[in-house]
Amino acid sequence: MTDHIPAFSLELFPPQTPEGAEKLRAARARMALLKPRFFSVTFGAGGSTRDRTLETVLEIQREGHQAAPHLSCIGSTRDSIRSILEQYRAQGIRHLVALRGDLPSGMARPGAFRYANELVEFIRTETGDWFTIEVAAYPEYHPQARSPQDDLLAFKRKLDAGANSAITQYFYNFDAYAHFVDQCQTIGIDVPIVPGIMPISSYSSLARFSDNCGAEIPRWIRKRLESYADDSASIRAFGLDVVTGLCERLLASGAPGLHFYTLNQDALTSTLWQRLRLP
Repeated sequence: MTDHIPAFSLELFPPQTPEGAEKLRAARARMALLKPRFFSVTFGAGGSTRDRTLETVLEIQREGHQAAPHLSCIGSTRDSIRSILEQYRAQGIRHLVALRGDLPSGMARPGAFRYANELVEFIRTETGDWFTIEVAAYPEYHPQARSPQDDLLAFKRKLDAGANSAITQYFYNFDAYAHFVDQCQTIGIDVPIVPGIMPISSYSSLARFSDNCGAEIPRWIRKRLESYADDSASIRAFGLDVVTGLCERLLASGAPGLHFYTLNQDALTSTLWQRLRLP
């Protein structure tokens, strides 16, 4: 795996209500004590949270932290993406997470861009090297990929289009990540591929997320979580042990950092950060 100064980052989603915004501000203030490299902020299907994504990013910037808005191309037009890029440049934002995104319910066509590599190419054409661009990677392969090789080549197309690095879908199988990185290196991919980390707070929520995105919960983890039923304290304790062990193996193997999917909650991520003695 490529030598790289480890980067630790946190993902948030834009709150939907004033109450949610206040809760996120409080949680973010606690997360900021961890001094992450940056906060990323998600972008809803078809750009459904566009304004709230920008508002959240600007708040993060005003607080003195680096922010990286997500940008999804599904359901977008060239003019709408161009407008968003102009807004971000005007606000001094230099970091993006460029994604294909999910097709919103009821939408028959994907829009001007079908795949993330087309979005990355458009960003580079419009803005040159203004933005550092992250893209998604799938150690367990994208659920819609026809084959592992097709998925690997799709990932390479995003990098060839101008992406700088990648953040993975979350996973709990270290070997899946290690094998994916090895396969990338065999076809000449040599960029930081940062593991995405999902803390475990609820088995039902985790199972639902995983079924939707194609992330595997290994059977031994699933069975242990099922055995705890509604014992949330045991689920959280077991989850912390599992995820801490995974992160330790990743960092020991040379992973170029960790990206935590916080779900706007700071407690588990902060505990993991402390357990791992991250800077």
